[in-house]
Amino acid sequence: MKIKADLHIHSCLSPCGSLDMSPKRIVQELKQRSIALAALTDHNTSLNCPAFASLCKAEGIQALFGMEVQSSEEIHILALFNELSASLDFSAFVYALIPNIKNIPPKTGDQVYVDEDENILGELEKYLLNSIPLSIDEVAKEIHKRGGLVIPAHVDRPSFSLTSQFGLVTEGEWDALEIVKKDREPAIDTKGYPLVFSSDAHHPFQIASRLSILEVNEDFLRKNCVDLSELKEAFKTARCESKPAFSKNLL
Repeated sequence: MKIKADLHIHSCLSPCGSLDMSPKRIVQELKQRSIALAALTDHNTSLNCPAFASLCKAEGIQALFGMEVQSSEEIHILALFNELSASLDFSAFVYALIPNIKNIPPKTGDQVYVDEDENILGELEKYLLNSIPLSIDEVAKEIHKRGGLVIPAHVDRPSFSLTSQFGLVTEGEWDALEIVKKDREPAIDTKGYPLVFSSDAHHPFQIASRLSILEVNEDFLRKNCVDLSELKEAFKTARCESKPAFSKNLL
């Protein structure tokens, strides 16, 4: 069976994300757009994943939990876990490594984590858009050690990517590469790695504007958590669906 997946979505916890991007609003938008598999991937933290997990379960959406980590080379890497506990463990590990630079919400954006009903539970003090002192290879090892998937993010973008920092896609322990440009195949050598396609949404109207069509077994959506082995196989034949960002907002 074919399913739609968006594996790179930011919430109101990312300082660059809209405050409208609560887990509740994200899941409403996913449901409206028939997305069967989604990942919440804020910058350097997973603290909005608990609410995302329970809301996805209630709506029958398979969820992955993780973050977009920024390595010492200023490369963004998607870390995706099928277990919430592993994601939160990695989140605590990463947050401890972020430089102790205080976020200034009026200048750099809010960093709030919320519950299922959009009540604010807290706000992170460290500015999340910073590098941690681990190389991309070291980050990959930490993700794999916790059973997650490693996907270098937006490799076709001229900033915070393998190609922007190294000039090319380097070989490493990557489970796939993420592509985000909408209207063409990447003009880079992707070295035979599987390609996945995501929205990198920061606002509700951007969710699922670019996504992956994945071929999975019939029971994939009935499992208690995402089968990462099956998902890695599905990455090998993923194809892209791209459309203009949705402009209609939910009331």
